Amino acid sequence: MRVAVIGAGSWGTAVCWLLDQKGHEVTLWAREPEIADCVSTEHRNPLYLPDVRFSERVTASHEFAPVLDGARAVVMVTPSVGVRATAHGMAPYLGDDVPVIILSKGIEDGSSLLMTQVLEEEFGHPERIAGLSGPNHAEEVSRGMPSATVVASNSQATADLFQGLFATSFFRVYTNTDLVGVEMCGTGKNVIAIACGVCDGLGFGDNAKASLMTRGLAELARLGAAVGADQRTYMGLAGMGDLVVTCTSQHSRNRSLGELIAQGGTLQGYEEATKMVVEGAVACRALHHLAQQRGIEVPIIEVVYAILYHGLSPKDALPLLMDRPQGSETL
Repeated sequence: MRVAVIGAGSWGTAVCWLLDQKGHEVTLWAREPEIADCVSTEHRNPLYLPDVRFSERVTASHEFAPVLDGARAVVMVTPSVGVRATAHGMAPYLGDDVPVIILSKGIEDGSSLLMTQVLEEEFGHPERIAGLSGPNHAEEVSRGMPSATVVASNSQATADLFQGLFATSFFRVYTNTDLVGVEMCGTGKNVIAIACGVCDGLGFGDNAKASLMTRGLAELARLGAAVGADQRTYMGLAGMGDLVVTCTSQHSRNRSLGELIAQGGTLQGYEEATKMVVEGAVACRALHHLAQQRGIEVPIIEVVYAILYHGLSPKDALPLLMDRPQGSETL
């Protein structure tokens, strides 16, 4: 199958490699012309996962027309902040019947739309749109290390198509029809990972991190239920699975941002140094706004928001969580 991959960051590079391993003809869209040129001539991405090698089946361009021409499926892997603009640029070259799956995780600022909802507005035909989420660090997927993930769509046929596209002996793919829940899980876990990074940076132990992850998951499930998600989804790969890996892994940008901030760094400094968007920082604004709109109690998200955007000292955040009135353990 000819498959177009839109986005040439680490995850886009890993996806290209995975699809290439399965024998698909992959066309990659890269915003940076130098990346596109290197992929086409040297069969590698010079900026992201540069040690990953592609076959000659993988070609690239910084223009949409040649990448989307003849594609029978599209995989979008751009940062959430650029999804609408990217989709708008793609739309004239995308056939009405071409299925699209998005791997980006987040909520759009202003509209509060999930990423698949943004694509529905830009592309139409919502039955051909899906999302993929799970504990899937690009660094490990690109090395063929065992992983599992979830493909969600309101159309079972679309979910089945992408399940078959991605599934390999090392990448196990499940389907789920709770598209809102899977996307909300992928959005929220990044915020909790920032909190866990702060925990690491302050030198707290495993008990503190496990407590943050568990109560953070409860906050996310409450938010998800408010917008129609099935709370059972939060116990699965897109929920607990992705939360665990993002909150604990050395590969996690969100966790490492929190650790840096606890040691005196800043969000701006981190993004300038890594040349990467920290999705949790963007998602935190949207989830904080959603919680305020719906009157939902989310103390961990509130603390992360105050640290990122109102200058709250990480050390001063602890009593805001620990000295709250005692209560029962509920979602």
